[in-house]
Amino acid sequence: MRWLLVFLFAVVIFNGLRGWLLKIGLGRLPGDFSFRLAGRDWYVPLASSVVLSLLAGLIGHLL
Repeated sequence: MRWLLVFLFAVVIFNGLRGWLLKIGLGRLPGDFSFRLAGRDWYVPLASSVVLSLLAGLIGHLL
């Protein structure tokens, strides 16, 4: 249950930061999905989440 909440929280955060993430190249990786449902654009950043998690893990390990 905890991982589901973390995933949903990450999707909400990524949707809010989508414009900024596209400028730095994240959000266009293979595995990042974007679709339109009920007149709203939805963004599911699976590959970008993995990349950012690995980066955060690496930084956490070094500190």
